[in-house]
Amino acid sequence: MAARKRCGWADSAEDFYREYHDREWAVPVHDDRKLFEMLVLEGAQAGLSWRTILVRREGYRKAFAGFDPKKVAAFDRRKVEGLLRNPEIIRNRLKIESAVTNAKALLAIQKEFGSFDSYIWSFVGGRPIRNNWKTMSQIPAVTPEAKRMSSDLLKRGFRFVGPTICYAFMQAVGMVNDHVVHCFRYSEIR
Repeated sequence: MAARKRCGWADSAEDFYREYHDREWAVPVHDDRKLFEMLVLEGAQAGLSWRTILVRREGYRKAFAGFDPKKVAAFDRRKVEGLLRNPEIIRNRLKIESAVTNAKALLAIQKEFGSFDSYIWSFVGGRPIRNNWKTMSQIPAVTPEAKRMSSDLLKRGFRFVGPTICYAFMQAVGMVNDHVVHCFRYSEIR
């Protein structure tokens, strides 16, 4: 039996990385808590590799109360100081504080739109964008939708949500299917 073809970034990767590609990346997410998790993790990745974040994912889940936005929004200075000593996450003050700030902003969006899901998916008209990339080099780092999302999130008080982070988030939560066409996941994700 021939080996499955994957996107280049996951082809020769470690098992946990391949599993992320095979089971999670580009699968549409509509759960507010999971969307918040991916937004925090994508922000934490800024300047680092996705692998660096993915190996710490369980540590992040523990440190950030299972990504419950209400709990994270209530983190005080003492809690933030404790997180700065936590070796299971990236100990960067700005990134940690942005998670708390973003949780508060997300709660405001939930109040206004009914859910973060409704709000965030509006940037793609409520349906995933299915791209047709033949090579990894064709995949952009930023799109007009990601720029609009970034701009609006920033206006609403979010941090660590530049256009590149927003596009990586969109890819991760299935707002776009950026698996290359020869990847077995491309046709599996609808």
